[in-house]
Amino acid sequence: MRPNDTRGALYRPHVAGKTPCISFITVGELLFGAARNVFGERRRADLNQGIRRATIVPYDLELCRVYGELRAQLEKAGRVVAPNDLWIAASALRHSLPLISNNRRHFQDIPGVVLISEQYP
Repeated sequence: MRPNDTRGALYRPHVAGKTPCISFITVGELLFGAARNVFGERRRADLNQGIRRATIVPYDLELCRVYGELRAQLEKAGRVVAPNDLWIAASALRHSLPLISNNRRHFQDIPGVVLISEQYP
């Protein structure tokens, strides 16, 4: 999360009392952002602490099956979704989890995904 970014507060009611889960893809994207933006030691420690508080949703054969079927379904419908976004959506579907994202546009039309987004269209 960026310093002074208050968007996290919008989502606290959605996760209060629940175990947060993060797709392995999201963890990779967070760590890429930290490396690309050359996070300082304190900010990197905060990021790592946040990741450790969550359950990381790993890949498995069933996730790969869901991804493949979902990608084929979207392709037939003429819809292209960025590969990492598709893996994140497939992770949510595979584990019957709602997907929380402030990027509504990337996930709103993916069949079966229960999207929680406080971002206004």
